[in-house]
Amino acid sequence: MEDRTKVLAELARLYPDARPALHYSTAYELLVAVILSAQCTDERVNLVTEKLFAAHNTPERMLGLSQEELEGYIFSCGLYRSKAKHILSASRDIVEKFGGEVPSSIKELRSLAGVGQKTANVVYSVAFGGDAIAVDTHVFRVSNRLGLAHADTPAHTEDQLRETIPQSDWSKAHHWLIFHGRRVCHARNPECAACTLREGCEYYSARANVVTGGQKNE
Repeated sequence: MEDRTKVLAELARLYPDARPALHYSTAYELLVAVILSAQCTDERVNLVTEKLFAAHNTPERMLGLSQEELEGYIFSCGLYRSKAKHILSASRDIVEKFGGEVPSSIKELRSLAGVGQKTANVVYSVAFGGDAIAVDTHVFRVSNRLGLAHADTPAHTEDQLRETIPQSDWSKAHHWLIFHGRRVCHARNPECAACTLREGCEYYSARANVVTGGQKNE
């Protein structure tokens, strides 16, 4: 646990201003942006939502679009057919079940069509200030490399991080891990030489053993 505490302290030092990269001004805009961010860069999502939210930034206004019209707005985000379907379905649920307001609990967020655990955690944490750890590809990769978790699925990773990280740091740690994944600990060709966490990193240690054939340098 001492090593994990040091890892978290270093992440906090490296990224004191870590925050969401998605642009939004309401919980609904954040919800839509997070749905669009699946397998898409935040930069691309921000370009798309700038145009989309200019006229369709509430669930009621979004429902004024047909599936095809919404697909036209979000085409460049990829997976546009399923994302359009999810956005419209979630918007309909918000209007019909929650009086036009995005619900503020994870359970209710999960009840929205097309909203999974990661999306619910992000909205709950960022929009409503709740304590949650959303496990995206960056969080999954970096937390398992650094030994904060030892899991083979995002769900198991979330469970382990909730045990490893103090609850008061859950939401901040989510952003720390994302920033480290984007800036240093890339999926391919991670910048281990520049990483201040490499000495305690299980991934770096395993790579070093492979390079040296398991022999320690004298």
